[in-house]
Amino acid sequence: MKKKRIIFVLLILPVLFSCNKKNEESSRVRIGFSAASDTFLLERWDRDIKIFMAAAREYDAEVIFAKSPGNAMGQIPQIQYLIEQNINVLVVIPEDMEMLSGIIKKTLDKGIPVLSYDRPVMNVPITGYVSFDNKEVGRLLAGALIKEVPRGRYLIVNGSIRDNNSFEVNKGIHEVLDPHLNLGEISLVEEIWLAEWSFDEATQKIGAVLEKTQDIQAISGANDMIAEAAIRLLSERRLAGKVAVVGQDADLLSCQRIMEGTQLITVYKPIALLAERAAKLAVNMAANEVPEPEQYIDNNSGKQIPFYVETPIAVNKELMDDTVIKDGFHSRDDVYRKINP
Repeated sequence: MKKKRIIFVLLILPVLFSCNKKNEESSRVRIGFSAASDTFLLERWDRDIKIFMAAAREYDAEVIFAKSPGNAMGQIPQIQYLIEQNINVLVVIPEDMEMLSGIIKKTLDKGIPVLSYDRPVMNVPITGYVSFDNKEVGRLLAGALIKEVPRGRYLIVNGSIRDNNSFEVNKGIHEVLDPHLNLGEISLVEEIWLAEWSFDEATQKIGAVLEKTQDIQAISGANDMIAEAAIRLLSERRLAGKVAVVGQDADLLSCQRIMEGTQLITVYKPIALLAERAAKLAVNMAANEVPEPEQYIDNNSGKQIPFYVETPIAVNKELMDDTVIKDGFHSRDDVYRKINP
């Protein structure tokens, strides 16, 4: 009798363990994360995703990451695929601020909360939006230029017209520059808008301006990729370092150029803070909890969207060690490589 009981217990234990494992897996939050492959043309995004996924694991959440081929059109079937994976929450980096509104509405209609990461989806009442203060990014870009070039001719190169953040950065730039423009202290050579976040497009459009005039003292690039395009073109004309150029994202090449003296500043965005916060917000939203935000934004949906805001930092040569390097965003050896070979 005793032997039979022991055998019975040994047989049932694997079943109990199997049931427990299934219960644990079914209770784990499943996060769908959508991004277009075009997004990864910018240096920072691979870092965002890795930090987000590591943070999600700390909250015992599972992340199904899907990177669509090509551009925004590829994100629509990709998000549909994620919906079919029984996700509890969708995190999305929208390649196009308006094109995804239909599939995002479908996601919300299925009871799946949506957190827009770094860029907002427009025209649909998303659950929340987490990003840096993009208007402040613009203020920091313009403020650095005004300090360096209080009088002169400026070129503004804005980001993608498909990204709402481009317009927010532009508002911040003009908030600082317009009083100086109105006083005639500075003038605009031209203001460029890009169709995409594209190095080639930026090179072509900035090059066209430089073909018409090289009488430019300051260039505001909407990110470091655009700043790089400008500096390469200036280098070809032996003007690199003579024209003040700014950008954002603290790309390694831009940090190196700051130390060399060919780029004035970059706006550093502590991505670890953003990605870790986004992971926690996604887990909260899966549990139908929407924490109190710092701000609300209007995304043309008829609803005020909770906006969870992180603070950007302007970094010049003097602040590099205490920000980008201290945070481990880039190593000191990498940043100083070109001036300490």
